Amino acid sequence: MKIGLLGGSFNPAHRGHRRITLDAMRALDLDEVWWLVSPGNPLKDGAGDMAPFAARFASAERMARRAPIRASAIERELHTRYTLDTVRKIIRRYPGHQFIWLMGEDNLEQFHRWRRWRDIARAIPIAVIGRPGYNAAAHATPALGWFRRFQRRPGQAKNWTMWSLPAFVLLRFRPDPTSATGLRARDPDWFRHMGRNVP
Repeated sequence: MKIGLLGGSFNPAHRGHRRITLDAMRALDLDEVWWLVSPGNPLKDGAGDMAPFAARFASAERMARRAPIRASAIERELHTRYTLDTVRKIIRRYPGHQFIWLMGEDNLEQFHRWRRWRDIARAIPIAVIGRPGYNAAAHATPALGWFRRFQRRPGQAKNWTMWSLPAFVLLRFRPDPTSATGLRARDPDWFRHMGRNVP
């Protein structure tokens, strides 16, 4: 199977996550996408508005319904804190599958702060999904300066399984203005409405 991995806090998961996931699935010819609900983001530790894991996972499950999207608690199961460790363990655990890392353009802006970010790019192909308002900042990032020589054209996106690493592609779809920050601003206690069952 060809599987996309989309990591995040999902605080909460929303229709924007679902839309970019389905768009990426079509562009990359994926069989499914796993939403890796993070137990804790090292770059967001101490964030006062981070909802409990159970609520964030439940929101991801609900938003993924009736789509080839799987909400996953695998990072909690594997006891991994950093993306590189998660990716390497998933690749070892599922040798029959092929994986590509999906991330929003907002993450590209800070990708150089991720632990051993160059090794992440050497371990798995990456698809960066454009987000409104982040273009200029993302293109000024140190990571893109290093990445640029490995960039593939969007027209080659379906061939990602044949790319030599490092490799990344920047995909742009019709923007969705929904944001988790905006949803939390409108309903700070959103997580109190979610279930508590987590695998």
